[in-house]
Amino acid sequence: MNISFKGKTVVVSGAGLGFGRVIAESFAALGASVHGCDILEKGLAETAKQGVVTAVVDLTDRAAASAWIKRVEKETGGAVDILVNNAGGVAGQGPKPLEDVADADWDKIIAVNLGAAFALSRAVAPAMKTAKRGRIVNISSGAGLQASLTGIQAYCSAKHAVIGLTRQLAHELGPFGVTVNSVAPGFIRSNPATEKQWEGYGPDGQQALVERIAMKRLGSAQDIANAVIFFASDLASFVNGQVLSVDGGR
Repeated sequence: MNISFKGKTVVVSGAGLGFGRVIAESFAALGASVHGCDILEKGLAETAKQGVVTAVVDLTDRAAASAWIKRVEKETGGAVDILVNNAGGVAGQGPKPLEDVADADWDKIIAVNLGAAFALSRAVAPAMKTAKRGRIVNISSGAGLQASLTGIQAYCSAKHAVIGLTRQLAHELGPFGVTVNSVAPGFIRSNPATEKQWEGYGPDGQQALVERIAMKRLGSAQDIANAVIFFASDLASFVNGQVLSVDGGR
């Protein structure tokens, strides 16, 4: 089966680098009209070279997130067909003892991982429900299924919550023809944060991490994009509320 998204409107958050950029570029290559946002203006400029319409949006501002979706709907003349909630990460933070975690640090990670997915899903839902169709794909993490390799409490908690949001919205939106699923990546070197994490393991830690993967290698951002494309395609028309681990068999 040839997968095509010609005539479809796809929205990807966190499209300035890493998974988000590759996801956006992959949909564009398959014929979709793709809109991507990020706070990284320079990164978005690179993504835009592949035919993606980009916008600088701070998704921790829920009003700004909603306004962006409204602009996309106005520009395209209809509902968003596919929303990929990819924005997230550790917000530049590293592991700390629980008693040393500041409220602001906790709130920032929750906002960019969980709050952004909530805000964008809420924004696309009315038009998707009216259209009786739609796909929402949330990028969670292996940290949403077990303790996080990052050691960051808020990140692990937020990714678990993204999976909970996925399952709840699948039940709420399913009757309207909208599916909601999640891709849970394993450790993949895809952005400055994961490169820093990788370097921090040192040679022995890096080898140990790879040895815990059944395939004995790391994956790529394209592997994550491929899983997203599956959930967004007609191949997954009766797949709803599911979490797909893309981790090489950790």
